Amino acid sequence: MSLPLIITCAITGAETTREKQPHLPVTPREQAEAAAEAVAAGASVIHLHVREDDGRPSQRPERFEESIRAIRERAPGAIIQISTGGAIGESIENRARPLALKPEMASLNLGTMNFGDDVFFNHPRDIVGLASRMHQHGVMPELEVYEAGMLESAFRLAKQGILREPFHFQFVLGVPGGMSGEPRNLAHLVSLLESRGGGKAHWGVAGVGRYQLPLAVQATIMGGHARVGFEDNIFYNKGELAQSNAQLVERVARIARELGREVATPEVARKLLGLAR
Repeated sequence: MSLPLIITCAITGAETTREKQPHLPVTPREQAEAAAEAVAAGASVIHLHVREDDGRPSQRPERFEESIRAIRERAPGAIIQISTGGAIGESIENRARPLALKPEMASLNLGTMNFGDDVFFNHPRDIVGLASRMHQHGVMPELEVYEAGMLESAFRLAKQGILREPFHFQFVLGVPGGMSGEPRNLAHLVSLLESRGGGKAHWGVAGVGRYQLPLAVQATIMGGHARVGFEDNIFYNKGELAQSNAQLVERVARIARELGREVATPEVARKLLGLAR
């Protein structure tokens, strides 16, 4: 029997704009409202980028603290997972600063890659540095994998003791410059994970753009977990903007239940991931 499905909602991101998605939550109050709606719809993890009031991406710890406080007031049980990726081009020093707030989880990107027309730079020493800071602050890393070589890197870092159990992988598929979101790519990554003894690791998938829904369904069937939200996809159907992050969450939760898979509450997700609270 499959474990309950953990749905992560990436409510804002660093690249999506209000011009493209008018319902994008930007301020702490808007993010708190979006998070509460997403949790009510079935999400248990909120993946958090923050913005300044004018919409600019931010890595200021003070801004993260504002949003985290607001989210905890409106959705007190939610698991908050901050981004250490930031916007493309952000310095590693700024990307690391919010870890001092000691959130339950944070993203850890495992390699450098072309990212659309830009380069998402993650030097090996910076990956190790971020992993060490997360361990120091008691933050569980979500291991972000955009292509198979990054998964191989995770195996090496685990062998060196830099990454420590329990492991939670997030396969981010569909970014131009990384693996596409074709079904065979997710199947390959999961097969590679299992072949390296990662059968006890948790994994989820974040499909970008048109890949979001089919990959979420595939992960649900395969026993993995799923991420949806405006960071990765702004549409409900082709040419039809989603009205809220919660609308994207609710669809995946409904499909999971129709497929006979339970949707994890934040409390259940916390136990599955091995998070202490």
